[in-house]
Amino acid sequence: MVVCGDDGLAHRLATELRGVYREQVVLVVPPSRSTPPQPMAGRARAASAALFGRMVTAVNRGTGGSDDTLVPDERVMEAAEPSEAVLADAGVDRAAALALVYDDDETNIRAALTARRLNPRLRLVLRLYNRRLGQHIEELLDQAAEVAGGTSAGHRGGHGGHGGHGADIATTVLSDADTTAPALVATALVGTSKVVDAEGLLLRAVERRPPRPGEVADPGLCTLALLSATSNDPAGAEGSEDSGDGPQLLPDADAVAAATGRGAVVLEQVSYSGPPLPARRAGVMPFASLFSARLRWSLAGLVAAVVALAVALILVTDDHPLHAIYITLLDLFAINDPAVDAPLGQQVLQLLSGLVGLLLLPVLLAAVLEALGTFRTASALRKPPRGLSGHVVLLGLGKIGTRVLTRLRELHIPVVCVEADPEARGMAVARRLRVPVVVGDVTQEGVLESAKIHRADALLALTSIDTTNLESVLYARSVRPDLRAVLRLYDDDFAKAVYRTLRTAHPAALTRSRSVSHLAAPAFAGAMMGRQILGAIPVERRVLLFAAVVVDGHPQLEGRTVAEAFRPGAWRVLALDTAARGATAGAEPPGSGLVWDLPDTYVLRAGDRVVL
Repeated sequence: MVVCGDDGLAHRLATELRGVYREQVVLVVPPSRSTPPQPMAGRARAASAALFGRMVTAVNRGTGGSDDTLVPDERVMEAAEPSEAVLADAGVDRAAALALVYDDDETNIRAALTARRLNPRLRLVLRLYNRRLGQHIEELLDQAAEVAGGTSAGHRGGHGGHGGHGADIATTVLSDADTTAPALVATALVGTSKVVDAEGLLLRAVERRPPRPGEVADPGLCTLALLSATSNDPAGAEGSEDSGDGPQLLPDADAVAAATGRGAVVLEQVSYSGPPLPARRAGVMPFASLFSARLRWSLAGLVAAVVALAVALILVTDDHPLHAIYITLLDLFAINDPAVDAPLGQQVLQLLSGLVGLLLLPVLLAAVLEALGTFRTASALRKPPRGLSGHVVLLGLGKIGTRVLTRLRELHIPVVCVEADPEARGMAVARRLRVPVVVGDVTQEGVLESAKIHRADALLALTSIDTTNLESVLYARSVRPDLRAVLRLYDDDFAKAVYRTLRTAHPAALTRSRSVSHLAAPAFAGAMMGRQILGAIPVERRVLLFAAVVVDGHPQLEGRTVAEAFRPGAWRVLALDTAARGATAGAEPPGSGLVWDLPDTYVLRAGDRVVL
């Protein structure tokens, strides 16, 4: 496996591949800060020799074997960018998979095109923020692999479907923002379940408190994890990775039965039974919002006056109703001839129509001005309403913050954003979703107060600066000691220290520190192994990954029963996709091809596709 990146995700992904999957990994990272940066100019092939001279091979373990006999955690290369020479030296031509997780989309795309040319059968995993561009890149690279390799690239792991052997050379485009946004949202909201979408079915992971003596807990579909033993933890109910014994992932039945005083994460199946959600076009305002209530009442009064004048004219002149309405409108707009020779009643009605016409002019002018003002404010940032409460304060509208904002609005949760940069990536999204935004430095006095932090339910500090996130949470806790807070911290050791200290100081408040690389790395690692990723659910500071796998070719699954294939702490077969092998309809639940209540004696066959 080759991993190329320039931030913590690359290091975490390499660790995941080595520690979890026992893969041989070559990690390509930018030069260390002590090395002077190389100028970006002159990318021609003639500069490849100088580039090779700047690479460093760090042997952390082993005895310095050749590239063909690499052992895990052996090779780390330093290069300014993933050029063709760098990829070739990293062994892309003979690698099984390549992950390009640079923070810049263009760098990842350029390197992917080069890698596909060097090795048409290479499995590619790209980190791209642009979703639409990612779909086109997937199709392009898979088509190139099919033409060059003469075989079908098969199903792309990130878009559902049934897949096959061809998925080994497929291209998967993932976004760390999309991968981590659901987990961050779920952490901040009490009562919001952690949900994974598995082939159209919603699976909910529910945290349950330890059962009381003599009480039998409902196991649901299965027990995913046992939470930390928190008897020595100051917060008591909330576990952490270093608290007590730590979480026990995928326990067997004996471990669940023997667990006392430990909460559990249980998987449940839920379905939406309400009416279909109405289709709503983003950015389209309702017509009633263009005008104020006072103006609408004024227009209604004028319309009623015109109707009354038309009815009176019909009664006075015994005219046809349509002709009477026409005459009334002519008098209203002062374009009718004076009724000099007409009866007295018609003359009075003409004068009243003229008076109503005079009243209509300022009302029409006010309607035009209000409509223009509404359109102007719609394109501007909104301010938090005065009586707002029970909302989520979101700090930072970068890549992660923008995805989290979109997810919160999909759940119809009120949000107030705080952003220091008026040109930030998420400003346009906040403007389109009509979300209140406070523009200012969150470390300055009065900014969090403007976001109504004293009446908020939760704080999501997702800026790219650790000290800013920490300072904002500490200040918010001084205002609201019981405020739920979620921090995005880059350094994991620092995150653990902050996490435990805040919980010690505020045991009654929910505190979570989350690293984006820790939440996103399992999904990227699973994609590098050629698996279709369905989702990930965080358990304290670790992550459970859901994937769809074809049994064929996996000796740990093929020919074994469900009980024999179960590895406590490693993987567990949750469901069987009967639709993938054309099973009879009688064995399927209504409206789904997934069977969840698999007996332990069921033998997994080569044609089966299972959810792990």
